[in-house]
Amino acid sequence: MVRGGPGLGSIAPSQADYFQSTRCGGHGDYYTIVLAPKSVQEAADLTYLAFDLADTWRIPVILQADGMIGQMMEGVVLPPERDLKTLPKRDWAVGYQAGTGRDARHISSLDLVPENLEAKVRARFKRYEQIKAKEVRYELIGEDADLYMVAYGTSARVCLGAKKLADKAGIKLGLFRPITLWPFPELALSKLAEKGKPFLTVEMSMGQLVEDVRLSVLGRAPVHLLGHCGGVIPTEEEVFAEAKRILGR
Repeated sequence: MVRGGPGLGSIAPSQADYFQSTRCGGHGDYYTIVLAPKSVQEAADLTYLAFDLADTWRIPVILQADGMIGQMMEGVVLPPERDLKTLPKRDWAVGYQAGTGRDARHISSLDLVPENLEAKVRARFKRYEQIKAKEVRYELIGEDADLYMVAYGTSARVCLGAKKLADKAGIKLGLFRPITLWPFPELALSKLAEKGKPFLTVEMSMGQLVEDVRLSVLGRAPVHLLGHCGGVIPTEEEVFAEAKRILGR
């Protein structure tokens, strides 16, 4: 649950950890799947998904929400309980069971032979390409729009409110919401950029998500940023006003 920073900062909502989670914020060459819920219900749903994805791809999965969702009270419907005994056996599971006739298994990333370690990293990056092909998730609302807002989490909820204000005023705004921050839905966003309509990235940071938006758009459409930091949350009216300014309305 991201809060205002840097450092100790505050407990107010923020999205300033986007770089940390999507840009290999630790040691070595690696990525983690990053899921971004916009509600408490989706936070619960994506938690179940996170376990499945971690089990399938054998990499860590981050569920990244902001302090607003972390402190929010909403109704949640949980899925039916699973019988864990029905899950398939994993030939990579650690541990030792007496009487099974197999040796204990150990998982370690330590390899002091550079060529061996490089081979392991390259194999992992082949897996990342498979993840990019199969696990991208996003939501697009209002494909026929004069301007597309790009946001996730609480910022996306604010943008939905701005879209309602625009609908009443006869202005067509769309919302592109990445659900996987990594792998980022760059191909879908790139296709949307072919329309040449402007993009407005709304985020609670000084501009991190906007870099992935610019990389996906590749100069085919103008990209604008409305960013707040320190725990300040953008408002529906503010986003709508900025969209009107960009459109010259």
